Formats: sequence, structure tokens, C-alpha cells
Amino acid sequence: MKLFRKPLAIISFLTIMVGLTGMAQDNKNAKSNQLKDRWTIVGDKIMWQVNDDHTDKIEMSGLKISNIISYGSKNNGDLYLSRKIVWPMLRTIPNNTHASLTHTFEMSPSYTIDGEQISTEHLDKVELDGTLNLYTTISEGITAHHFIFPSTDKPIYIERITISNTSKKEKEITVSFPIYEHRTEAGKGVDGVYFLDAKMDRPGTYKLSPGESVKVAIQITGRKDKELYIQCNPVKEEGMRLDFTNEMRESLVFESPDPILDHMFSFAKIRATESIYATKGGLMHGPGGGAYYAAIWANDQAEYVNPFFPFLGNKNGNESAINSFRHFARFMNDEFKPIPSSIIAEGTDIWNGAGDRGDMAMIAYGASRFSLAYGNKKVAKELFPLIKWSLEYCEKHKTKDGVIASDTDELEGRFPTGKVNLTTSTLTYGALISASHLADELNKPELALQYRERAVALREAIDKYFGDTMEGFETYRYFDGNQKLRSWISIPLTMGIFERKEGTIQALLSPYLWSENGVYTEAGKETFWDRATLYTLRGIFNAGEVNTAYRALENYSRKRLLGDHVPYAVEAWPEGDQQHLSAESGLYCRVITEGLFGIEPIGFNKFLCSPRLPENWDKMALKNIKAFGHSFDIDVVRGKTGTNVKIMKNGKLIDQKTWNGEEPLLFKL
Repeated sequence: MKLFRKPLAIISFLTIMVGLTGMAQDNKNAKSNQLKDRWTIVGDKIMWQVNDDHTDKIEMSGLKISNIISYGSKNNGDLYLSRKIVWPMLRTIPNNTHASLTHTFEMSPSYTIDGEQISTEHLDKVELDGTLNLYTTISEGITAHHFIFPSTDKPIYIERITISNTSKKEKEITVSFPIYEHRTEAGKGVDGVYFLDAKMDRPGTYKLSPGESVKVAIQITGRKDKELYIQCNPVKEEGMRLDFTNEMRESLVFESPDPILDHMFSFAKIRATESIYATKGGLMHGPGGGAYYAAIWANDQAEYVNPFFPFLGNKNGNESAINSFRHFARFMNDEFKPIPSSIIAEGTDIWNGAGDRGDMAMIAYGASRFSLAYGNKKVAKELFPLIKWSLEYCEKHKTKDGVIASDTDELEGRFPTGKVNLTTSTLTYGALISASHLADELNKPELALQYRERAVALREAIDKYFGDTMEGFETYRYFDGNQKLRSWISIPLTMGIFERKEGTIQALLSPYLWSENGVYTEAGKETFWDRATLYTLRGIFNAGEVNTAYRALENYSRKRLLGDHVPYAVEAWPEGDQQHLSAESGLYCRVITEGLFGIEPIGFNKFLCSPRLPENWDKMALKNIKAFGHSFDIDVVRGKTGTNVKIMKNGKLIDQKTWNGEEPLLFKL
């Protein structure tokens, strides 16, 4: 591995602090941070004790539905609740990327307490734990708990409401909900008419003694013509949702001295995994956000989230990853025309409106990393032709300068990229490294050597072609003619290219690029995309600047987990208004697994590990890792002579090494 790594240099304390000034005086002291937190951590949940008017939104998904719930307090504390429901498999016309049937429901339950009709509920408290919990006061002595979640496997939104008598005398309570039935126009649906129904399961009048409660449930369903109304047991559905969230908490558990990072990681696993849809083309992981369902992309799925799923071990996650690569493989061709950027409409159509965004580099990188971490030789053999074809495509698009050309990058022309951009070339480099390891595992030594030789040449070409002084920083121009710093100068760091790491980190954390929301896409613009910030954080960890990366990660995580729009990583702003797109949460998890722990798959049962303990941490751990065909733990403890790393299986020590902070440790399971 010395061929692809250089010794790490130390960035001065002054450089770190200058860079982090863009995070706005957040580091003055813990108290000032706490004053800015809207939410607090309570057990496995985060909680907002409502004392002002504020609204937010959160997305939650199941195999056949996604709910974008807007909630909060308005008009001096009145409950605000709006339900935007998406049915990805109820396709509308034209059947394009955005053709999922979507409908907004804003009806509210009605209450009569001892003959007095109540028009509003007062919001007292909100809790999030993979479900949405709204605690309200209906009237003096009468409270309600709205427990909101999607069905895990049915096209049903569920809102369980527990109404409680907290007074000292009997209360008569009448609860109702308007029955809503909607029939779409036949000519607007791929499958004709769709039926939407909203109703309450047990409306009526109840006499509650002090301390007694009654439970009712609102159910919103969507179905095709001639399909029967779907019967739903709210209690069973609740159990299934909780089983899923509990699985996420118990798989790939991150333990550290920082509860903010622990909880952000735990929440990110939920969002990264729940957004998988049971389409006619098989399981498809989708970004979500009210717009992107029943479809896959070479960046969001192949590059961002698929390499994470083997570590989590979720069956649907791994199956959706394999399925996505199979869909992309359908478009390999002898003429080496590009594979489409996106396969949409349940696998029946494509979107390729931006041309080649570097998609083949994305696919080769994601498929090779996934194959190594998944640790299944049969699957790897199936996916390797796609990887090989994609790398040959990249080779055919090598310029006379030795770098890789593409029409644009994953931002699809929102910002200029020229004819050759840094991301495509660097992703190709990362793909060549992982593919060389995979070729070794598949007994293809000549191809493995060829990929390594290509990687060496490409690394040199990247530095020569893109290396430049920008705003005084020795870093990279994003393309020929680029004169403004760009967020994606971080990507060489994530791929282990450290020739310009000092200047690059300084530039990324300088006021030119860093903001309280992370990295600006371009210096001078207020646009930000979390994906670039998450690559930046992972890259700075990879470069060995642990304390710098940790300070930045802690500030970012605090804002996303405990700020005003929680609890997940977002897509972008102003575009999309910070939707909770799913793959970004996968990227957050990879900041921990690949950045903080420095895990790099290099075989079906072996990996490199460079555990990077921040200076004020004595230990950290990843428990119940499912990668490489095993279930194991990594325990990291600071020692007198280095960092002690233990690999545990079923509570038994199987390997132990000490890391000196330089060359990564090799572990074989």
C-alpha cells in the first residue's frame, strides 16, 4: 500500500482555528452551543420541549409508501400537522422520474370534551426515534399522544392517537375524523384510477375515568382500481416499525464519548435504510424527498449508499444494492455508449438528461467497494463484468493529459465543470484501487496489476493537471479555466490522494468555503450540498487531521441532530429546501466507518484499519459489524505506545494490534 500513500504532515493549530472560524463562534464553550440547540438527547430519542412557534418536516418510508410530515407549533403553540404522502408504485402520467402519486392531507381530528367542542390542540413536546411522537393538550386534564409512522410493507400511513384523562374526575370524550375518499382521473395514472382513503378506525364517544386512556388510529391508504381496501392492524404495524428501528439501533453500533455523534449515526442508519421500495423491478433504494422514488442513480445508490450496506447487514439494503448494479449492467454495450445516469419508473425507463456525469466511474467505484465488503464471491463474480466494463469506458475517455473526461459531474451542470473535472478522474482512481483488490480475490493477477499501474499514472496526472494555487491555497482547480474554489476539491482526500492535503484542508475550512451548514459548493455562492460536506469530513479524517475533522464533524452533527431541521443529513439548499434525502445519511455513516475508523475493504475477508481517536477520546468502538461475511466488533483504546485495536467475535478476541498512526493495520477474518 506504500505505493498509494504518503506520510501524513501536521497542520498547525493556527491553520485549524482559522479554518474553523467559519463555524461561527460555536466552539467558545459548551454552554453557548447548548443555548443554540432546539432539541435534547433523551435515551434513544431526541426531544423538543415546545416553548415557541416553530415548524419542521421529516421523511419516513416503508417498502410501498413514504411520508413527509410537516409538524410544529403555530399561533402561540397550536399544533400544526400536514401529511404529504407518496405512493412510489402508483405511477402517474407521464411516467418519468417524478411520477409517484403524491397527495397532501391536512385534516385534523375533532374532539368534544363534556359537551364542549375543541377546535385546536396545544403542542407540548415532540420526540423522534425513527417515529414521530407529538404530545399535545386538548383541554385542561385531557392530553393526546400522536404516534406517526409508515407501514413497513403496505401502502399505508398510520397515526395512532392515545387520548388520556389526566384530571381527577371522569370525562366524556367524543373523537372523530372526516372520512376522505379520493378517486384520481383514469387518464392520469399508468394503471388507470387510483383510490385514496383516509379514516379513523374507532371514532366515537368514550367515558374516561381519571388515569384512563383510549386509543384510536388514522389510516391513509392508496391502491389501484379493482384492488381491495387494505385492512390494517395498527398495533401490529407499530410493532413492525419498531422492530425495524430496533434492528437499526442494534446493528453496526457506534460507541464513543460523544453522544451527539453516537445518536446522529444511529438516526442516519434508519434514514439510509428505510428508503427502499418494492418495485416491479425489484427492491430499489431511492433518495426520496418527495421527488425521487422507484428509481436508482449512479451517484446516490451506486457511489454513496451501496458501499455502506454490507457493514450494516440489512437484508433489504444489500439486496437493493445488488439489484441496482444488475439494472446498470443491463446497459453495457460493445460500442461503449454510456450507461444511463438513472434507471426510473420501477426499472422500465431511463433518465440521461445530463449526459455522462462520470457515471461509469461512480458505478465502478461503488460496485467494487460493495463487492469487497459484501464478501460473497458469487456475487462479486456477477458484478465484476460491470466493473471491468465501466473502467474500460473510463480508459477510453482518458485525455492526452492522462485524466478522465466526462460531460459534467453529479451536480448535472448546476455549476460549471468544463470538459474534464476533478471528481470523475478521482473517482476513477478510487475505482481502480478497489477493483485491483477485487481482481486479486477473483484470481485475475494480470488485470489487478494493470489496474494498479493505471492508478499510479492517473494519480500523477490528477496532480499535474488539476493541481493549482487557488486563493493562495496549494490545492486543485476543479476544471481547466476554473478560478473559484469548489467543494469537491475534497474528493482526492477521500480516495487517499494526499499530495496537496494541507492546502486543500485549509481551503475547505476557510471562510471561502466553510459555513455553519458545511461546505459551500463554490466560493462566493451560498449554495450547499451535504454530500460535499460529508465527503470533506471523511477526507480530512483520511488525511490524518483527526482533531480538525472531529471539530468540524461535531459542529455539523450538532446542527443536523439538535438544530432547527432534524434529525438527518439533508440534500441541499436552496434547491430542494433541505429535503432528507436518504443516501446522504449513508454518507454520514461512512464518515464514521471509513473516516474515523479508517476501514478500507481490500478482500472478501480482509480490510485495512486506521483508527483515528480524537485527542480527548480514550476509546471508541463499532459493534456488530456485518461486513466480509462475518459479524464482529472493533474496539479501539488509547494505549501508552499507540492505539490498541481489538477484533472481537461473539465476545472472543480473534486479533489484536497496535497502530502507530502511520501505515494502516491489516486484519483478516
